Amino acid sequence: MAAPRLISCVLAAATLTLGACSSGAPSPTGGDATVSGVAGGQGAAPATGSGPAEGSPSAAALTPEAYKGELDSRRESMADAIKALTGARGIKALDQRVERAERELTGAADALGALAPPEAVRAQHDAYVTALRDFSTELGSTSGKVGAKDLCTSSAVLIDLDDKLAALDEAGKALQSAGDYPADVVNVKAGDRQTRRLRNGAFIRKSTLNGRSSLEIDNGSTRDAVVTVMKGGSKTMSVYVRRKTKFKVRGVRDGNYKIYFTHGVDWDGKTKAFTRNCSFERFQKTVKFKTTFTATQILWHDWRITLHAITGGNARTSPVDPDDFPGG
Repeated sequence: MAAPRLISCVLAAATLTLGACSSGAPSPTGGDATVSGVAGGQGAAPATGSGPAEGSPSAAALTPEAYKGELDSRRESMADAIKALTGARGIKALDQRVERAERELTGAADALGALAPPEAVRAQHDAYVTALRDFSTELGSTSGKVGAKDLCTSSAVLIDLDDKLAALDEAGKALQSAGDYPADVVNVKAGDRQTRRLRNGAFIRKSTLNGRSSLEIDNGSTRDAVVTVMKGGSKTMSVYVRRKTKFKVRGVRDGNYKIYFTHGVDWDGKTKAFTRNCSFERFQKTVKFKTTFTATQILWHDWRITLHAITGGNARTSPVDPDDFPGG
């Protein structure tokens, strides 16, 4: 079965000459130990603006003051829901905030769509309600992308919403300028879509590396990766490994380590996370680095891991809840 791989080997060196292998040195049981693993719906709403149903009595248009009150009663909750998207930390929180924004804007669109605005701003009102509906519909689609981890950060969500967000911003400003109506609810700005990458082997976090062992990372997958090595509850290091490349970490100190890795696209150095197409996993097997001294030799373990499926691999990996992943 194809799976990632984790290989241990023992290297031996004379006491005064490090790096030379000794065939007489003890090795892990069975030779090279091989371990591997691979790396809300919304209710129906009128399709048009606020006009009454055909054949029904026309509702009296609201006065400008009453109309302002209706808009003002919903403006703050809509603006807060949109702004909250930028502050989400973690995929679960992001998903919850996208769903909340969808509910808020759908409810506002339904309520405002049932109003009869002052005749002087009917066209702006109808355009505003349409923009609210379009944006809330797009939020529903975006929520699915967050759930599938196609979008992983708030910045990626805003970029995905960019067109509908801009249309809502324009419609709100048009209505507001037509009579000082409180309709400008967009208080965030989407950035440009990017594909940022660190150099291969860049350390995002690094503790002291003065041991004898090494950890070679082979990322043969189609996405870049960040490997995080934990000793107990502490992060020993996090290192960036580009797709289809390898990197060897030298100087690993003795100890038992757990190895986590995340794949993705577009590394955000501020949030220390991939913004798109992210996944989170860990090797189930604990990796042990140990140095042994004998009368004539120094023996130590080196490990090699693959973050992609290979034939003959037998190390198991497990998915990790994104909120529990030890980031950089």
